[in-house]
Amino acid sequence: MRRMLLCVSIAALGIVAALLDPSGGGRAADGPSAPKQEGDAVVCANLIYAGTRSSICFSDRFLSIIARDSTIETARTFKAVKLAEAEVFQYPFAIMTGEGAFSLTDAERANLRRYLERGGFLLASAGCSSAQWDASFRREVKIVFPDLGLSVLPMEHEIFRTIYAIEKLKTKGAEAKLEGLAMGGKFVLIYSSDGLNDTSTMHGCCCCGGNEILNAQQVNANILAYALLE
Repeated sequence: MRRMLLCVSIAALGIVAALLDPSGGGRAADGPSAPKQEGDAVVCANLIYAGTRSSICFSDRFLSIIARDSTIETARTFKAVKLAEAEVFQYPFAIMTGEGAFSLTDAERANLRRYLERGGFLLASAGCSSAQWDASFRREVKIVFPDLGLSVLPMEHEIFRTIYAIEKLKTKGAEAKLEGLAMGGKFVLIYSSDGLNDTSTMHGCCCCGGNEILNAQQVNANILAYALLE
């Protein structure tokens, strides 16, 4: 049973503390000493990965609607953060997207594993339903977590009920699904090969024929709320 959303901001601070607490093994050896904060707001990282690849076409609009429709305080924009750097451990929630094939570096793979094991949460999406990016992401997840795998989330999962009641992932094309990677009985990574980018609200970005999820704002807000719940 999920907790009341009034507790979410406190839970978010607990996640950050777990990421940084050296007694719990959360701090990287050369990691920072305090989390990035904007008051009590949750700050979400936009990952720079595969050296210089970045998540350009992923809308931050869901950060505004979650602040409007719940008690969760959020910074209204993402913070660009290199996956390979210790700074990533300062953020409880991160997004990752793109198009085309890619490969993570060894340092990025190591940090991704530590980040998710220590309380961080990743929302990943193949931009424009890119088959190449999808294949690359699935390969990287298998390399980083050889003993785990992505599983499909049923629509009955609590992630579809945290803030908004979502009965269906709406698209203009084929039926969409969300997949997740679970640890300790909770998902720590949510992935969509269909696209949660919400590019209709992004200047200079488009779905360009991909099977983008049209109610992505509500889905992403629900995912963030889920990530912050203990």
